[in-house]
Amino acid sequence: MTILPILVIPDPRLKMVSEPVEAITDDIRKLVTDMYETMYDAPGIGLAAIQVGVAKRLLVVDVGSREEGQQPLTVINPEIIWESDDEFRIHQEGCLSIPEYFEEVERPACIRMRYMDLDGNTQEIDADGLLATCLQHEIDHLNGVLFIDHLSKLKRDRVNRKFAKAAKAGV
Repeated sequence: MTILPILVIPDPRLKMVSEPVEAITDDIRKLVTDMYETMYDAPGIGLAAIQVGVAKRLLVVDVGSREEGQQPLTVINPEIIWESDDEFRIHQEGCLSIPEYFEEVERPACIRMRYMDLDGNTQEIDADGLLATCLQHEIDHLNGVLFIDHLSKLKRDRVNRKFAKAAKAGV
């Protein structure tokens, strides 16, 4: 297991659209293991492969609480096939690629997602609450979208300037 470096804005790879995973290989299995290790170490509740520099449609999430224990979910080639269009949820989001910045984002409250699991089986899951928010956030990453892209232009520009300045200064 390896803790992988997490890309931080303004790294242009974070705006890339990820390619589908064609086959579940040993390299994909190792990547998944390393992504969990990286996510738990960060600590975070979700991580898309592009955040560790791999432009594949793959993500891992775990929204388990201390009481419930870990609830890891490996998601390959996700596709949201339904979302509530009349019920929305506002959740304060953060991102491992935008450290120490949090903002409220409104998203559909419920989704149905089709994906492939690590055994290559097609699955469907209905999600609401934190899981729905987390899955939408991570799928956005696979499409080159960051949670700050859901904010006003003023807030987004402020965050981008702050991180561009830090990157230029080598911080």
